[in-house]
Amino acid sequence: MAWTPERIEELTQLWNAGHSASVIGKRLGVSKNAVVGKAHRLKLPARPSPIRRQAKPQAPVRKPAPALTRPTAEPVAVTPQPPVVVAEEARPPQPMIRTRQQPSPRKCQWPIGDPTKPDFHFCGEAAVPSKPYCAEHCAVAYVIKSRDRRSEAA
Repeated sequence: MAWTPERIEELTQLWNAGHSASVIGKRLGVSKNAVVGKAHRLKLPARPSPIRRQAKPQAPVRKPAPALTRPTAEPVAVTPQPPVVVAEEARPPQPMIRTRQQPSPRKCQWPIGDPTKPDFHFCGEAAVPSKPYCAEHCAVAYVIKSRDRRSEAA
């Protein structure tokens, strides 16, 4: 297809009128890519891409929130109290309760209770060698399936 001066003039008029490249191509009997290429070579004004989105309006600039400061407490004078000495016989026996923060590697680390509650603790019994739990909790934690059970389940 040859671009005659008449076709170039029609292309220029339709381009300046704002018609799309595909509409111009249909009128001239060429593809839209041929129209775009010729318009580029003729240095006709560029069109905004229909794919590009309009720029979003910029969000208003927010001021940073004021920093929260805690009120400072006035120092309180504390008078030292003498330590209270209690005889060994008078103390009630304390149960072996391990807190969540300090489990012992040689004691059973089986959790007992709700971790969000203050009475949460670990078992604390003597642990089985090379295991983190006592014998009772090992029986619960380490369940060994026998071959008979596996074949029945299949």
